[in-house]
Amino acid sequence: MPVALESDPVMNEVTNYTSPIVLTTYGSTVPNLACKPKSGSYSTTSNGVTTSFTYTDTCSRSWTVGEAMSPVGFQWNFLPRNKAQPFFIGHGSYMYTTKPIPLVQAGSFNFTFDLGAGVELYRSRTQSIRAEYRFHHISNHGTAIDNPGIDNGVVQVTHSFGH
Repeated sequence: MPVALESDPVMNEVTNYTSPIVLTTYGSTVPNLACKPKSGSYSTTSNGVTTSFTYTDTCSRSWTVGEAMSPVGFQWNFLPRNKAQPFFIGHGSYMYTTKPIPLVQAGSFNFTFDLGAGVELYRSRTQSIRAEYRFHHISNHGTAIDNPGIDNGVVQVTHSFGH
């Protein structure tokens, strides 16, 4: 893959202090779980001073660019002479990104693998429709301080045609 894109949720928080001073702060964090928009207000008193503020959390995504190569792969077609050909597929690769993913302590170099299954339906010798599902995993295998890993499912439908 000459270009690989990885996306993480980001929570953006705007805090408006109203007492004892008027101040607005902005911050962004990568949540441990899914980002959920929310808002509210809060007041607390300590040593006779009341601090009050409102907050608004919104969600966005942070994109990281990288490159990957899959030097190891296989595809096993069942019924290779039939118009409908079920198959198993898998790849092993590496991925290098412009910044650590998904956390700063995780590093920019990761290993990836995917395993899946699908079916390819041949309409003619030069045309086919292919549908597949793959489980895809990314992690650094302990090469950095933290190794959180990223797991996802990929559904792909492809139409191939030729002369």
